[in-house]
Amino acid sequence: MANLKDIQRQIKSVSNTQKTTRAMKLVSTAKLRRAEELARRSRLYADKMNQVIAEIAGRIKCSKVGGIENRCFNTIENPKMVDIVFVTADKGLCGGFNIQTIKAVKKLLKEYKEQNVKVRLRGIGKKGIEFFNYNEVEMFDTVLNLSSKPDKVRSDKFIATSIEDYKDGKIDALHVVYNGYKNMITQELHVNKVLPVDTESFECDQDQHTSMLEVEAQDEEKMLDSLVNKYVEYNMYYSLIDSVAAEHSARMQAMDTATNNAKEMVKSLNVEFNKARQAAITTELIEIISGVESMK
Repeated sequence: MANLKDIQRQIKSVSNTQKTTRAMKLVSTAKLRRAEELARRSRLYADKMNQVIAEIAGRIKCSKVGGIENRCFNTIENPKMVDIVFVTADKGLCGGFNIQTIKAVKKLLKEYKEQNVKVRLRGIGKKGIEFFNYNEVEMFDTVLNLSSKPDKVRSDKFIATSIEDYKDGKIDALHVVYNGYKNMITQELHVNKVLPVDTESFECDQDQHTSMLEVEAQDEEKMLDSLVNKYVEYNMYYSLIDSVAAEHSARMQAMDTATNNAKEMVKSLNVEFNKARQAAITTELIEIISGVESMK
């Protein structure tokens, strides 16, 4: 039977841990509400931008002989080099949030390796960067303190390299991998091929294309090129916003589970403490009775 003081020490330690995890859960809940609202507004903007690009690109695709000339809209059949950008958290204690993204990146790396395609791995977030550095996976570049505090200027600067290199023909595809927010209890893994832009869904309904925008035919390609930059930049920024909301959601769940486990452990330790105390009292009584009997 464990010593009473040892059990008391354990109960105090676990109770302190329970207080910490409960506080972390409350903090994550408060942060999640703000991040959730920001993600919702950002999604509306991203959807509208995608709609504008679809209209202009669809108009060019249907009316111009040869279709869209812009490289950002043309699939490269045999890619030689691709960029993979991943987003993980800068901190842990959020369950399997980071490992899901890391597994998706590893799968993508394996697929391209089997196709003999070179990959430039670009990392955002301390946890993912530490994992690939530990496993000696070569990384093209990394950035810290961006996934936890999404910043549009820093995000644009980071992704600009991939945009320019794609336009210059140095890379043939751009993937963004991150764990996004679905609801309070669920995260959704995203493996998005941002470049080239998927044109399969662009339709040739001329009435639909002219419903939103009136653009001169000679300006369409120029405007499309400008919009592509904003499209990729905002997709990167939205990935950060969506990821941080999912991170708070995952941490809230993890801390809730930890708090409940600590509560159960305290209960178990209290039962053990009571049993040990009863055993100690029983032993003392037996010793007293035995002493009295021996004196008769």
